[in-house]
Amino acid sequence: MATKRQVTLRFRDEYMKASKKDKGRILDEMCSVLKIGRSTARRRLTEAGTQPRELPAARKTRPKRYSEQSRELLVRVWLMMDLPCAKYLKQMLPLWLPTLRARGELAEYDGFAFNELMAMSPATMDRYLRKTRDAARPKGLAGTRPACELLRNSITIRKASDELDGLPGNVEADTVAHCGPSLRGEFCRTLTVVDIATGWTENASCRNNAFANFSRAQALIESRLPLRIRSYDSDNGSEFINRDLIAWLHERDIEQTRSRPYRKNDQATVESRNNHVVRRHAFYYRYTADELDLLNELWELVRVKANLFTPSK
Repeated sequence: MATKRQVTLRFRDEYMKASKKDKGRILDEMCSVLKIGRSTARRRLTEAGTQPRELPAARKTRPKRYSEQSRELLVRVWLMMDLPCAKYLKQMLPLWLPTLRARGELAEYDGFAFNELMAMSPATMDRYLRKTRDAARPKGLAGTRPACELLRNSITIRKASDELDGLPGNVEADTVAHCGPSLRGEFCRTLTVVDIATGWTENASCRNNAFANFSRAQALIESRLPLRIRSYDSDNGSEFINRDLIAWLHERDIEQTRSRPYRKNDQATVESRNNHVVRRHAFYYRYTADELDLLNELWELVRVKANLFTPSK
């Protein structure tokens, strides 16, 4: 390689002083000696002898503003709080941290780490939690079966862009299938009802989607809600679009609406509760009739925490 460079430098001195005709001759000679093409020879002659281009200096990374201990504390507290979004987390810290510290849950962290955690902005929390949050996103199976088309068409569609009156009583409802990795056989379902105006959320599990079981879950939720249901919006599943539920709602003078098929944004409020209430507490396990009572005991506790101790809209 050194010899080739020396040959190139020798040809370069002659090439820079030569006429156009002589430059062609020099290129031919260099191609013959070095066994390279004319374009390569021309490039080497023009670049030879120039100073090698300096690489740009490595960009200085900004030192982390918050210590490793405070970032670990952030993740731990976030997990204890059941994975709220950063804006909710920021509002929950003044309420949760004194209680957790008083109970000795976070004894290994010093006061400096707590001060740093309280000083973090929601955007910073989101950035530090990104990897942990992305790793905690399993996927569930959809167990919705479309209802009879004739019944579906008899119910008014409510779209995401439709405005409501903003008063309590307009609820969205959906079910989550606790089927684990398979939809085969019988498994529990959890009915979620959320009030759009207040964010108040209620859950109740039933053995399956048969109306006899579903109606008990619905009646339990109705008795717990601190408001009267005025409108009831659901997806197009057969557990909601059936003659029994239509009659049940009609008896109570409750307006029934439905979302458009495959448009989850039409039910954005209850869809979000499926994730950060139902899946977060019951996970993606399979539950059968043997665990039904256990699930409903769980929702008794979750409703208190979600509605009374968790920031909402």
